[in-house]
Amino acid sequence: MKKGNLIIINANQIVTCSGFKGKSGAAMSDLNVIENGSIVIEDGVIAKITQDVLDVKEYESKGFEIIDASNRCVLPGFVDSHTHLVFGGYREQEYNWRLEGQGYMDIMSKGGGIINSVKGTKDASAEELIKVGIKRLNSMTGFGVTTVEGKSGYGLDLDTEIKQLEVMKRLNEIHSLDIVTTFLGPHARPAEYKTDPDAFIDFMIDTVLPVVDEKGLAEFADIFCEENVFSVEQSRRFLGAAKARGFKLKIHADEIVQLGGAELAAELGAYSADHLLQASDAGIIAMRDAGVVATILPCTAFSLKESYARARTMIDQNLVVALATDFNPGSCFTESIPLLIALATNQMGMSIEETITALTINGAAALDRADQIGSIDVGKNADIVIHEFPTYKFLPYHIGVSTVEKVIKNGVLILDKFNDQPY
Repeated sequence: MKKGNLIIINANQIVTCSGFKGKSGAAMSDLNVIENGSIVIEDGVIAKITQDVLDVKEYESKGFEIIDASNRCVLPGFVDSHTHLVFGGYREQEYNWRLEGQGYMDIMSKGGGIINSVKGTKDASAEELIKVGIKRLNSMTGFGVTTVEGKSGYGLDLDTEIKQLEVMKRLNEIHSLDIVTTFLGPHARPAEYKTDPDAFIDFMIDTVLPVVDEKGLAEFADIFCEENVFSVEQSRRFLGAAKARGFKLKIHADEIVQLGGAELAAELGAYSADHLLQASDAGIIAMRDAGVVATILPCTAFSLKESYARARTMIDQNLVVALATDFNPGSCFTESIPLLIALATNQMGMSIEETITALTINGAAALDRADQIGSIDVGKNADIVIHEFPTYKFLPYHIGVSTVEKVIKNGVLILDKFNDQPY
């Protein structure tokens, strides 16, 4: 990845979100905003943040690109820490069934849901998945995302799971965004294991997990811990095997039923537990005490017409809370950060300051990257977004519309909406 030398000058606000670990409680409201500041980026890394007047001509003579951010606010690049971005086929009919009142689990029981996406992903070639993956990543870039997590889980077999992960590896090589890969083999019960999920967990542990490990295709392992999908004990067994092989852990927890996934995440030392619509009070406290990031996905609750996760309770209990889109073909077919911001602030009781923290440094913490990205701090990668308005207060105010003007990745300008530059 190319690394640039660049200076941002005259920014009305630099919203630093400063920190090197996830933030909880009152700290989520402290964005450490610098007024009328400038940022110096050298070789893709933030070298200086200052309110002093810089000698622009001197920097220009050294080959630095200069961006004037007058009347603009500057934020860290957003970190979308939970997505399923590589898949084949779509499930538009299921969404319309839900609009008619059918529940997510009802649709799964009649052959819809995740299983429906497995066929489309199996049928798609790696080249087709790469092509559509680039398009999706371009869209995410337009919303100010600079790092994204991507999960497998639409194969449920060896070959297709490996294909998804290899596609994400290739996308990470050719696209400007950084992609963090997660192996989510136990995402649903395939037909041949419908009545014997324990045997499917055995297959994942004994056959698929070793290949993912040997090929170095994923950093994290994940499982859908849910009623009629995989139990707490099955999830414990799979995640324990993954942890023994050196994988970092995530878990889809307590989305539809309060099953105890949050408590399991704490027990195993997972980096994040995700969804958490039905997380118990005990689970919230356990995650807090174990240092687990609560990644909440309001766009999914909106899409499924379910109650939102208890973000206010989690923050008030000093839990580190991240926000992510859960972009996927079924329960949440959107990569829209503006929609996510609108739901978090308008429907979940989060302030815009807490929301920004959840989308930056806390998202980075959910991916074990808070020491590298997620804030504008000296020494961190220069992943920075310039918004077209003078303050961050416009992000929820311009309802459902992106305020992103320029996106900088590793000190390189990769998107300038007003100048029609390519990604």
